[in-house]
Amino acid sequence: MGYPIRPLAAALAVAFAAPAAYAQTTLNEVVVSAGKIPEASSPRQIGQAEIAAKHAVTRDTASLLQDVPGISLYGAGGVSSLPAIHGLADDRLRISVDGMDFIATCPNHMNPPLSYLDPNAVSKIKVYAGITPVSVGGDSIGGSIVAETAAPAFAAPGQGLLTKGEIGTFYRSNNNAVGGNVGATVATENFSVSYTGAMTKADNYTAGGNFKTTTATGRVGHTLPLDEVGSSAYESQTHTLGFAMRGGNHLVEAKFAYQDVPEQLYPNQRMDMLGNEQKRVNLRYLGQFDWGMLEARAYYEDVDHFMDFGADKRFWYGTASGGPGAVNGTPCSPISATCAAGMPMYSASKTTGVNLKADIDLSANDLLRIGALYQHYTLNDWWPPSGSGMWPGTFDNIKDGERNRLGVFAEWEARFGKQWTTQLGARFERVTSDAGNVQGYNPSTNGMAPMWNNQQSDAAAFNARSHDRADNNLDLTAIARYTPSTTTDIEFGLARKVRSPNLYERYTWSTWSMAAVMNNFVGDGNGYVGNLDLKPEKAYTVSSTFDWHAADRSWEIKATPYFTYVDDYIDAVRCSNTTTCAGTNATGTTRFVTLQYANQSARLYGLDLSGRMPLASTNLGAFGLTGLLGYTRGENRDTGGNLYNIMPLNAKLAITHQLGGWNNAIEVIGVTGKHDTSAVRNEIETSGYSLTNLRASYTWSKVRVDFGVENLFDKFYYMPLGGAYTGQGTTMMQTGMTWGVAVPGMGRSFYAGLNLKF
Repeated sequence: MGYPIRPLAAALAVAFAAPAAYAQTTLNEVVVSAGKIPEASSPRQIGQAEIAAKHAVTRDTASLLQDVPGISLYGAGGVSSLPAIHGLADDRLRISVDGMDFIATCPNHMNPPLSYLDPNAVSKIKVYAGITPVSVGGDSIGGSIVAETAAPAFAAPGQGLLTKGEIGTFYRSNNNAVGGNVGATVATENFSVSYTGAMTKADNYTAGGNFKTTTATGRVGHTLPLDEVGSSAYESQTHTLGFAMRGGNHLVEAKFAYQDVPEQLYPNQRMDMLGNEQKRVNLRYLGQFDWGMLEARAYYEDVDHFMDFGADKRFWYGTASGGPGAVNGTPCSPISATCAAGMPMYSASKTTGVNLKADIDLSANDLLRIGALYQHYTLNDWWPPSGSGMWPGTFDNIKDGERNRLGVFAEWEARFGKQWTTQLGARFERVTSDAGNVQGYNPSTNGMAPMWNNQQSDAAAFNARSHDRADNNLDLTAIARYTPSTTTDIEFGLARKVRSPNLYERYTWSTWSMAAVMNNFVGDGNGYVGNLDLKPEKAYTVSSTFDWHAADRSWEIKATPYFTYVDDYIDAVRCSNTTTCAGTNATGTTRFVTLQYANQSARLYGLDLSGRMPLASTNLGAFGLTGLLGYTRGENRDTGGNLYNIMPLNAKLAITHQLGGWNNAIEVIGVTGKHDTSAVRNEIETSGYSLTNLRASYTWSKVRVDFGVENLFDKFYYMPLGGAYTGQGTTMMQTGMTWGVAVPGMGRSFYAGLNLKF
């Protein structure tokens, strides 16, 4: 049997000697942790204790990453933030959930991968914020996030039937957020059945201070209070049913999951998500052999997504005589070609994937990791006729879209003496994509108005070209870890990483501003048009991490400088080739604009600092100090301008306290003003701010209680990565919203949570 990954039999022998401890372990945990070579890369792992501390604070799984150096969050819906690593976000990251690669099925990316997990269901998350090994990378340039739900639990030998479960609830005052979670497991020594479920519901939140909401002609419904942030409510429920069998050194499991989001409103998008249903199946095999470990996975995902205007954006189109908001602002009836409400938009996708990975013990100091991937993704995005100009045909945003990935990788990890560990890896992926011919709302040539002519000409130009594309992408990584002493670790590496454009970047085709503003997954209020000629992004990164710490890790300080240069970076240029893109669109600096994706070059660089240390240990408990500091700079090398949505200099400092079952903290967050903004997007600047949070929890036996207050002093602030505020009013047109208002952050909010395990 190879030394780096010992056979499961050895672990089982230990388990028989300690049945109570073994009842909490799984085959997965034993295989992964058993005596392997230390990784040359050092991902930050968020474990169950850290996750449990956030259950009452957030139902947005991406928010669990807020204490990871190098991570920032794009503001989006209440449970759908988009994580960014060193200024690279969304599809530029590889985000996997239980080994599955999900793709956002929405022109606004309202359903990103982590939104399909409730925080309560997450067991651990690994974040590769520096150089990413090829085994967890692929089709990404910014890093990787690996989220996992709990591994199956089995009864200890001779224990009989294992039963366990938990139930929890929470409440947050600011937006009246309420929710609950439940989980249960029934298992024998060889068979396990588990269920987890969660639900959450929240109203619009209020900003700190005295935020004045915008108004717009044609808005129907209640008048928002001055401090209420429109379109920030949400509701979600998730369910997962798992089955697992083990025998000897082998594990087979199946997980069936369902999520329903009947409403998630967006303060920085023109549309709201008024329905999102995901169904997924995940099959997995894990086996331990004399030569190493084998893992195989097959999964299937089906998504149905619906967008329209929520209550805060409802814009009723009246008759020609009545105009917008006819009949004193009441909806006109019946709904017809000249009298319609809303603009329904549908997206539907199916994803099928297969992953294979093997760890092969070459020697006690050498490990070869090889693997393969296949993913088949299909997408249809269409907007049915709804009257008042959006008729009589169906608008094909993307028709018969398809994106396929076929990849293989090899990674060699080696240990040289006690001080050096190295990792070399190569990954090849062939990414192909295609889409069908399209049409606008009015496919005829009757010349009703310029916008119809533009739809006709744009569709004709798109349909005249070949749509199939094929990219051959090569990733390379070289990582080394040097440990000169028991108090110092140094990690450094180089990487070449490649990402192919997504379907919305390549195949959205209409320059009509009303259509373009619906294709926006960065929340800046602008409109975006695809580009069939886009090339894959190629990023070259150098990074190092210096880790100084006590021998027992009672204190530590980490510093990570990094630099990335990106060839063919997919940025945006002002659209100027049609009537709707002409005039002030090309030169305006205080308005929303229409943009087209384009390949340029970019560089990003910065520094992450983090640390923790004990302060004092007294009869009143143990006091400690933790801190984070992050700086990122992003530049477009072709234009000399700034990249969009780069988090300004920010820091977090917390004084922690522990006494018996008590764990408490005072957090102070500071963010400088965002002034290095993207001129091509007319990105909105934001001022600096500081926030104070108080947190407390008490745990005894199997009961945990959390309570605290966020934004203690009710400070008003704009979120630097929150985008443009389009949360209310007539959001369809670029000129229908007030430009220059960023999305405000949440004001003071008290929270409490209770979790019981049994």
